[in-house]
Amino acid sequence: MTITKRFWIALIFSIPMLIGMILMPFGIMIPGSEWIQFVLTTIVMAVAARPFIQSAWASFKKHHSNMDTLVAIGTAVAYVYSIYAMFTGQAVFFESAAFVITFVLLGQVFEERMRNNASNAIEKLVDLQAKDAEVMRDGKLIKIPLDQVVEGDLIRVKPGQKIAVDGVITEGSSTVDESMVTGESMPVTKKTGDKVIGSTINSNGTFMFKAEKVGSDTMLSQIVELVKKAQNSHAPIQNLTDKVSEIFVPAVLILSILTFLVWYVFLGATIAKALIFAVSVVVIACPCALGLATPTALMVGTGRGAKMGILIKNGEVLEEVNDVKTVVMDKTGTITNGKPEVTDIVGDSKQVLSIAASLEESSEHPLATAIMDKAKTENIQANTATNFSAVEGKGVTALVDNQKAFVGNDKMLSDVEIDSELQDKMVQLQNEAKTVVFVGVGNKIIGLIAIQDAPKATSKEAIATLKARGLRTVMLTGDNQRVAEAIAKEVGIDEVIADVLPGDKADHVQALQKDGKVAFVGDGINDAPALTMADVGIAMGSGTDIAIESGGIVLMKNDLRDVAKALELSRKTFNRIKLNLFWAFIYNVLGIPVAAGLFFAVGLSLSPELAGLAMAFSSLSVVTSSVLLNKSKIEPKVALN
Repeated sequence: MTITKRFWIALIFSIPMLIGMILMPFGIMIPGSEWIQFVLTTIVMAVAARPFIQSAWASFKKHHSNMDTLVAIGTAVAYVYSIYAMFTGQAVFFESAAFVITFVLLGQVFEERMRNNASNAIEKLVDLQAKDAEVMRDGKLIKIPLDQVVEGDLIRVKPGQKIAVDGVITEGSSTVDESMVTGESMPVTKKTGDKVIGSTINSNGTFMFKAEKVGSDTMLSQIVELVKKAQNSHAPIQNLTDKVSEIFVPAVLILSILTFLVWYVFLGATIAKALIFAVSVVVIACPCALGLATPTALMVGTGRGAKMGILIKNGEVLEEVNDVKTVVMDKTGTITNGKPEVTDIVGDSKQVLSIAASLEESSEHPLATAIMDKAKTENIQANTATNFSAVEGKGVTALVDNQKAFVGNDKMLSDVEIDSELQDKMVQLQNEAKTVVFVGVGNKIIGLIAIQDAPKATSKEAIATLKARGLRTVMLTGDNQRVAEAIAKEVGIDEVIADVLPGDKADHVQALQKDGKVAFVGDGINDAPALTMADVGIAMGSGTDIAIESGGIVLMKNDLRDVAKALELSRKTFNRIKLNLFWAFIYNVLGIPVAAGLFFAVGLSLSPELAGLAMAFSSLSVVTSSVLLNKSKIEPKVALN
């Protein structure tokens, strides 16, 4: 039976008792009211309260106690005592048991509704999916349901339609609204060869694309899975809450017994009065709000992040973010555009480019792509290269026309001399923030190729924002020191660590951790070891395989400004968890003395039913506090010089 149904049953059978309580001060007594209360409360206890009792009993058998233990014991004591009192002609308080159950369930109904509102980010993401697709089958375009689309299908998309699955455009061009998946508000221009994301909306052109990822492999499906996992994960602070609850419940039960003994034995109160105080202590102390403090804030924070294109993959990262002192960033594709272009060729342009293209044709490095693009533009044909070999962090070698040739950085020059003129030209180009590639045949350098990967337009603003938060910024790159420092100066980076081999990045991150916790920002593929080593790994969403990224946070927009937003969102979510826990604890600490009758002499007391109502609103306030995260300002302050 659902919580809502149990609440309505409890409310319907409690209302007649409420009417009796209202009429009592006017001297109107309902004949047989005690028996009526007994029957009504028995129904409430048997139906609405049964799950509390079952949960408490299951925990007891495992020698544990939980939040339901206090509700079950408090209401059961009130119910059983009232039966005894009814047969011995004493005052009964069946209504206390019934109303406590009603109000506890009222709080849970509110919690459930707010939880649903908090977690509807997943439902909204799922609703974004296209329902069908226009697919080329047997030379004809036919409309089929989305689940029948297979990898390799050619799909047509008209203006205004949703793109069915992830793929690459084969014909046509358009602009695409990707805001619902990446959070990017501006439409993105797409042409032949560009990738498209399933569930995004085509704006003004018609194009054909080839399906590359379908079903659970699409970016949207991976986002949904990530958000689900994040919302069901636990922040380490939750472990503290669980331990506190384990101690808190038995302590409250002991305190309740002491309250009864003090009132009955030492203060001479009646059994009924002493029991009311004891039951009130049990009910007011129920730590339901403690159990809600962490998961509700986590659900709202991760849900809001998903809408912004910031995927927080688990609760642990929220705590780590609060202590981050240093943000380390990869250069290529993170600070820079990740699309290097050849800017200068020193030497015989045709010969240098021909040799370089011959070797780089088999390489997948971004610099190789830039060289091949330049060769294509200049209509230079690459010669056949044999014995190709890639040297990690240095370059490539091969045989071209039976001569040993190489293309690489200055780490490959150990056995090769470079004349002073080329040396001076190299320094000049590097000071202009250009990466210099050496092209050689035999043991002789025949020329230089200068390649530049310009910083993103938003990088300077992003780094200024991080520095305004008091964070130390570090660039970690395999590029040489001069180029790295030139780019660092342009965007405002504090410190540069250059000439780093890909396999050594994690070691440098570990060294930086000696001065405090480190966040590493990288592309999530080449930088996987460093992302894993860092206290907080932030992966730039440069592809659709986001589910296997090593980072604890994934930025869908590939925009460095979102690093500050991700840190701010994580901090606010964790701070909201701490605020929720504080108020939940304070509520219990302040409520217990009042419920125990400590202020009875000054006319301040709390009946069990009022304690139940207060407890319900305590839980409600915690959930409301979490939901207000949706209204919290996330935009970080920017301090540009």
